[in-house]
Amino acid sequence: MGNSGSAVKVCTDHQGGINWLSLSPDGQRLLTGSEDGTARLWSTADSQCHGHFQGHESYITFCHLENEAAFTCSADHTIRKWDVVTGQCLAIYRGHTSIVNRILVAKDYLFSGSYDRTARCWSVDKEKQIQEFRGHRNCVLTLAHYSSRDVLEEEEEEEEEEEKVSRDLLVTGSTDCTVKVWWVSSGRCYQTLLGHTGAVLCLILDAPNRELFSGSTDYTIRTWNIVTGEQLKVFKEHQGSVICLELVNRHLYSGSADRTVKCWFVDTGERIQTYKAHKHSVSTLKYHAGILFTGSGDACARAFNSRSGVLQKIFRGHKFIINCIQIHNELLYTASHDGTLRVWDIRGICKRNKRRWKKERSVQGRSSQKGSLARLFNNKVGCMIQQENGE
Repeated sequence: MGNSGSAVKVCTDHQGGINWLSLSPDGQRLLTGSEDGTARLWSTADSQCHGHFQGHESYITFCHLENEAAFTCSADHTIRKWDVVTGQCLAIYRGHTSIVNRILVAKDYLFSGSYDRTARCWSVDKEKQIQEFRGHRNCVLTLAHYSSRDVLEEEEEEEEEEEKVSRDLLVTGSTDCTVKVWWVSSGRCYQTLLGHTGAVLCLILDAPNRELFSGSTDYTIRTWNIVTGEQLKVFKEHQGSVICLELVNRHLYSGSADRTVKCWFVDTGERIQTYKAHKHSVSTLKYHAGILFTGSGDACARAFNSRSGVLQKIFRGHKFIINCIQIHNELLYTASHDGTLRVWDIRGICKRNKRRWKKERSVQGRSSQKGSLARLFNNKVGCMIQQENGE
């Protein structure tokens, strides 16, 4: 069993549950979006609150942090852009007619998904809607983005002449059980991926390998070729909704309402490991340095050895579900519906894991060397036998 850890800092500034936690690309700041209708900016250097963004008229569902700007979306049907230095609201994006539950920033685009059954594309700088994606029969829950240049060969690109102005594509997952792929420039649906029989809760994209992974309330994960729309594999061992996904080195980690995380080898579809010990749904997960960190509805975060599945540590202190986790400089950040952001020191387990990994590599190296010597010996014996037999 893993030992219990206590937080090195507890941030209690929010007056409502924290729904999302975003880390800036440079790792210097964290952004939290809360049920209290505000977002807060935190420094990873001292874990102090350095910004308080107020203006939304309802709770914040999701947030995204760039180095210079912060973005929040809300149940008030709007998205806002904030200056991270001054805390000033720089833009309000209006157009959705229901709760905006997800945003994604890519290049100069801001994408959003809503309960109004649409996804939309906005110009980040001009506060202007560029495109609307209509076709889902129910709310849009999750988003992904890629460029056709990342996945299409030159001859395939030539077939899409009408889309040459922009080769960007948006992927949307919906409670209508479908995944759709859209051309950003025209709003045209490029592919509708059919197969799920439940709401699509999470998406993860592997553009270089032309693969998309989707997790659903139908208990399955499905892999798709994002060029042809072909369903490649179905991962079926979960006994509850698949809530979150993480892809690392062709290994797919899936967190579920069945209280487990499973690790799959993408190339074969084989389930390699199951991580147990959660007492409620697995709500979020993050892979770091050979360790799998999870957050759960049981108010605990956990650290597992990703290879062996052994529970290494339990982080106790939250009162309600952990909605999101981030890792930076061997500190674990957990954001919970109890309204607190907690900071945990994970240097100890990271060091232990590195030592164990080096030891395993050393043992594997010696085993490999022995195997090579054995093969050399066997080859020599084989040659001798062949000579004796006059072959």
